[in-house]
Amino acid sequence: MRRRSRGRRDGWSDWNDWEYSRPRIPGNGIKAISQRGKFGQTWWAGRWLAALEELIDPARLSRGRSYARSGQVVKLDAGPQGVEARVQGSRPTPYSVTIRFRPLSDAEWDRVTDVMAGEALYAARLLGGEMPEQIEEAFRAAGAPLFPTTAGDLETDCTCPDWANPCKHVAAVYYLLGERFDADPFLMFELRGRTREQIMAALRARRAEAAPAATAAALAEAEASDEPALTPEPQEEAIPLTCESPEAFWSPPAALEEITTSFEPPEVEALPVKLLGTPPFWPNQRGFTTQAEQAYRALSARALRLAMEGR
Repeated sequence: MRRRSRGRRDGWSDWNDWEYSRPRIPGNGIKAISQRGKFGQTWWAGRWLAALEELIDPARLSRGRSYARSGQVVKLDAGPQGVEARVQGSRPTPYSVTIRFRPLSDAEWDRVTDVMAGEALYAARLLGGEMPEQIEEAFRAAGAPLFPTTAGDLETDCTCPDWANPCKHVAAVYYLLGERFDADPFLMFELRGRTREQIMAALRARRAEAAPAATAAALAEAEASDEPALTPEPQEEAIPLTCESPEAFWSPPAALEEITTSFEPPEVEALPVKLLGTPPFWPNQRGFTTQAEQAYRALSARALRLAMEGR
């Protein structure tokens, strides 16, 4: 992690004034949602802060925690070019803070996308706007960690006279950035060089390419082995459904009582819709996934009611 040098301090009086003066309280500051306890409500926001603590002395980070909670950060913009922020200190003019992430190369993103597309659960959750907890494994498998792991992954700059890295102004931005990750898990991808739209398009393209290739491979394997393309799976012994008298026709056989059933919600709602994306006939290309999820939930609830009524 690098901190750009701003040159020497102006003198002891400048340092003394900066070190011991109370910060000005801005009227338009961005106060952290978390006012006590840990920052970040989601696992990925927590992972961001944990990654920072592995690289930085936690004592340095803690200096920015009160700044983040008291609203000293008056501006925070994050995007593909990095983070630009303004933090109010003891001086009249807020300090300028910049944070730059090392972007992943095109080759690294291609490897990451291949790994994610190869796992149906990753692809489905990402296409549905969710962040799977195992996503870091996909990045590690591609040799491109998602969260910062080395000093070279982050470059920071602040116009304050403190040479510490991070200073409390940069640390305050770190904490608020964690809360931004809560609201938008794809922001970390964007800071690494890919927008959500780019990732979605790449995943859909990979999934579309993989489907016919997998079918062709299965057919080729079946032809090479002189076996039919579809081989029935071995079945358990069937329950006899014969009846000895017409009066017993509508009575279930005793063996059915041994069958147990359970109803579990799917890991990903509307999985086919999220894998295939919005159909071209949908009028405005928005809202389709949400309505599909509602329809799936309604159908599931109706099916469950019908099943329970028959018990």
